Amino acid sequence: MTFISKSLLAMSVALPLAFSVNAKPIPETASMDVEFELPKIQTSMYARPYVAVWIEDANRKPVRTVQLWVGKDEWLKDLRSWWRKVGRYDRGLVDAVTSATRPAGEYRFVWDGLDDGGKRVEQGEYTFYAEVVREHGGRNYIRQKMTLGESTFTHQIPPTKETGSITLSYNVR
Repeated sequence: MTFISKSLLAMSVALPLAFSVNAKPIPETASMDVEFELPKIQTSMYARPYVAVWIEDANRKPVRTVQLWVGKDEWLKDLRSWWRKVGRYDRGLVDAVTSATRPAGEYRFVWDGLDDGGKRVEQGEYTFYAEVVREHGGRNYIRQKMTLGESTFTHQIPPTKETGSITLSYNVR
């Protein structure tokens, strides 16, 4: 092994450790309000959509499933992206967060800044995901990058065929 490759190996081990030891959680008072709209769609075969909303860290690792609206367990797999990342691996989580599908309308929910294990997430880069799938309808997969830290922000996500506008408001009170 050459000196350069030994040095790179040492850095690749030490650098992640340095960042994880010094990582600072988001403030205890921080939370994110989500305003989420399901539009009224005029069609003869309308079915309520299945919805998954989750947060991933900068390494694309899911940290929290915030909302999961499905009618029956057999339809969980229709939320393909969420299912591949989270659903098929954690039955307890699925049981804990699943609720019924919702009709067209405006909804509001809050992410408390905790991961699925109940720990405060660290400050840094995250991505908000929403996957909306409707039987006999469309599929939308929405992503919004965001930085969680000491500062508040609002992101407005434009409407899609299966969603109305989505507003993310990160607050540090």
